[in-house]
Amino acid sequence: MRTYPSVGGLDALARRLRALPPSCGPVRLVAVDGHAGSGKTTFAGRLAEALGGAPVLHTDDFATHEQLFGWDGRLRNEVLTPLARGTAAHYAPYDWVERRFATARRRLDPAPVVLLEGVGSGRRAVRPRLARLLWMDLPERDSWRRGQLRDGPELSAFWDGWLPAERAHFAADPSRPYAGTLVVQRKEGYEVLPGPAANDGDAPWPHTA
Repeated sequence: MRTYPSVGGLDALARRLRALPPSCGPVRLVAVDGHAGSGKTTFAGRLAEALGGAPVLHTDDFATHEQLFGWDGRLRNEVLTPLARGTAAHYAPYDWVERRFATARRRLDPAPVVLLEGVGSGRRAVRPRLARLLWMDLPERDSWRRGQLRDGPELSAFWDGWLPAERAHFAADPSRPYAGTLVVQRKEGYEVLPGPAANDGDAPWPHTA
């Protein structure tokens, strides 16, 4: 497979995403999915900057301790449905320390591109609203090892519950086969490749070496 380096070239990816047709009302909803610890949050933040400050929505704001992956109904009702109407969304993010949803609600206005970041963000229930699914292409074992090192021993009990939950989710509802774009993190930057669901219009991707 031919690869398309994107070392310092997130601007090229951003241009390609902005050129996609809207998928959720006036919004191009772009998912950044991958295993826990694969670098989704950092990459989404950098891509958002390349997009001129695109909003980033985190699935962690909709998941809970009791429903690690049972958040798609809240996402649909509080965010996707309003955006599809072209109106602002309002949602109460989950507080992982207090173990409850916040009383103050956040506002998300329709934007040309909105990034949805998190494990399972490319799930079956969300894909009809996506303009593009990006997958952070790091194997689960390497991702989980990195995530556990990042979080430290104080969160080891959480990881004990997370690992089987994530494995079960992707076994029942895989995201990677539906990704149009794979993102590989290298020491020198990010490498962007056509994903399993890429079509002829996806290649060649523009890049900046």
